[in-house]
Amino acid sequence: MGDCLDVISNFNSASFDLVYIDPPFNTGRVQSRKRIRTTRDANGDRTGFQGRRYKMEVLGESGYNDQFDDYIGFLAPRLKEAHRILSSNGSLFFHIDYRESHYCKVLLDGIFGRDSFLNEIVWAYDYGARSKIRWSAKHDYILWYAKNPRDYTYRYNDIDRVPYMAPGLVGREKAERGKTPTDVWWQTIVSPNGKEKTEYPT
Repeated sequence: MGDCLDVISNFNSASFDLVYIDPPFNTGRVQSRKRIRTTRDANGDRTGFQGRRYKMEVLGESGYNDQFDDYIGFLAPRLKEAHRILSSNGSLFFHIDYRESHYCKVLLDGIFGRDSFLNEIVWAYDYGARSKIRWSAKHDYILWYAKNPRDYTYRYNDIDRVPYMAPGLVGREKAERGKTPTDVWWQTIVSPNGKEKTEYPT
């Protein structure tokens, strides 16, 4: 594990068809995660499903200070390297939240060219705390750029389809097939205790 800039600088140019980047979001806070294990224990320190008692054991903790005086200056060399290692028909998917998304899009337009911008995907979820002073922020953005906007991969026929909200309005055949998703994805987040959590390796 290390800084992605150190790692990708060693990759050959035009050697990847897809790059996905989920950088720190510049939240201004220390981001940390504890890895825990819970086991059934009658004398445990927490109560779980059906009132059963569990003991929690901390296995480790990792994190980083997610605060940058020059966030764009931090991102720019990494995104330039991502552009360099993309194949001629490769795509970049860049994951960010509301705090910096507009600045990041301008930066990416400068690196890839405005014509290379294909989609802003909104990943909406409904998890976590609710704000009492503003509308709760419950979405991220994934910006899709193609290295060559006239030659990139998009396998329309392989897209998992989703149900129609009003299947009676489209007929049986279309309702059974489902429709292709839009650029707004309603998905949950990875559970804070899920095995998929990567403990912020970025």
